[in-house]
Formats: sequence, C-alpha cells, structure tokens
Amino acid sequence: FGFYFPKIYQDYTYHLGRLYAHMPTLRPNFPNISIFPACTFNLGPHTSTFDHTDAANVPYGICAITALGRFNPQLGGHLVLFDLKLVVEFPPGSTVLIPSSVFRHGNTLIVGEGSYHMSFTQYCAGGLFRWVRYEFQTAKKLVGSLGKKE
Repeated sequence: FGFYFPKIYQDYTYHLGRLYAHMPTLRPNFPNISIFPACTFNLGPHTSTFDHTDAANVPYGICAITALGRFNPQLGGHLVLFDLKLVVEFPPGSTVLIPSSVFRHGNTLIVGEGSYHMSFTQYCAGGLFRWVRYEFQTAKKLVGSLGKKE
C-alpha cells in the first residue's frame, strides 16, 4: 500500500499514530504487517458482493481485498469495477488495492463442482480519522465548543 500510494499511506500513519498514542489500549490488528485498522473475513463458502461502495470508509482511502478459496478465476470470482467498466480475473491469493469508498465494485459468482470463494478485506473507517481531526471528540462536542473562550 505504501509503495503504490505513499501520500495516502503517510496520512494513515499520521492519523493512526495519533490515535494509538491517544488511546494506548488500542492495538493494530497486524503490527508491522498491515497499516489497516479494520478487517473483515467473508468466509463464504460462496462469497459474492453486489455493486456497492464503502461509504463509511476514509473517502480518499484505499481498501485491500484478497480473494481466497478454490475456484477457476476464468469461470467466476471476477472483480467488477462498475465505474471503470472493467471486469478483471481475480484468482485466489490475489490482492487488489482500490479506493472502495468512491469506486463502485463487486464480484461475480463462482461456478464449478467443489469450488468455494471467500475474501479478506482490510480498510479504515472514516470515523477514526474524523475522531483524530476533531481532537478526540465527537462532531457535536466540537461544534458546541466553537466560539467558546477558554
């Protein structure tokens, strides 16, 4: 992620670093392996998603999607990027990095005897960055404090 999107990665490092420093009981899911603070395991056995965006994620952020299972990627499990009008073979073990909050995406069903499809997705909820930017308070509390003298 940091190699392909260095400025976004730097922004994640800044915000998450401040968050972990402010709340030391929070721990990264996969320290020194992944920057993403959230993940979802879709264990199938026939995981499929329809056309959607992940609107709650960091708006400019990146999502890592890993295809898992046993299936013929020529027959199904394709990654569909609707806005780009692309259908991409997405073999088991492959990972793709996409801005999932703005690109409509999904995947095709798998076919074949004994086939199964699962996924592992890593992402960052936008609320985490807002919490840091609002100096570790809710938007309501932040707005209420505007204009008050200290």
